Amino acid sequence: MCDPGLAAEHQGVSEHVIKRAYSATEESFLSLVKKQWLSKPQIASTGTCCLVGVICNGMIYIANSGDSRVVLGRVERATRETEAIQLSTEHNVNQETVRDELRSKHPFDSQIVVLRQNVWRVKGLIQVSRSIGDAYLKKAEFNRDPLPAKYRLAETFFRPILSCEPSTSSHTLHPDDQFLIFASDGLWEHLTNQEAVNIVNNNPPNGIARRLVKAALREAAKKCEMRLSDLQKIEQGMRRHIHDDITVIVVFLNSRTENTSLCGSPLSIKGGASANS
Repeated sequence: MCDPGLAAEHQGVSEHVIKRAYSATEESFLSLVKKQWLSKPQIASTGTCCLVGVICNGMIYIANSGDSRVVLGRVERATRETEAIQLSTEHNVNQETVRDELRSKHPFDSQIVVLRQNVWRVKGLIQVSRSIGDAYLKKAEFNRDPLPAKYRLAETFFRPILSCEPSTSSHTLHPDDQFLIFASDGLWEHLTNQEAVNIVNNNPPNGIARRLVKAALREAAKKCEMRLSDLQKIEQGMRRHIHDDITVIVVFLNSRTENTSLCGSPLSIKGGASANS
């Protein structure tokens, strides 16, 4: 996503450059929706959360649109324990601050967020307030026939309901920073930040992402009073009623080993692992 051309144009990576990359990605997808509108109108209801981490010149830049999360594991020198530090900001309307943000942007829409079956949703449809795609909630031209009726709003709208703009932050990497856990909300629904960090810290790197997924699935099964083996026998579509998609990437950091240049930064990526359910 982070276009090298954009980085070169602005003489390096920055939060501004990453936001420009998000906008370019969004524009490209909306252009595709427009081209395929008559033949594949359902594509207007397709969207994704987007979590990005870029390491450059001793800094890590984080951008997030949606409710995925990145957590850093850092060793505290005084205690030698590995602490969980959340680096990203989420946009899920089950958080009061996110609901307040939407209400302030749409002061004349009393139904901008709706509580249904104890879950808050934007217009009663979707839990995230920011995403890539979801054209049907960004441009009124895509919220009409031939879009399937279950996605269409009863009334038109005159400004985008959702946004693609990410929340961004930048952090100086510290020698005691050990690893990064990038994961979708399916993981964080069942594991706390510290629980996830403890699992990574106390186990070998090989297969660690799968281990995190399995730990989350075990917790999901426990909440439904079933065994993990029974949960895994349920078809994927039906399992969405028990747990959300779980996608995990773990990146290990080691600034004290042999140098690998990342955007001119002497940092070694010691290892990486990914898995999804």
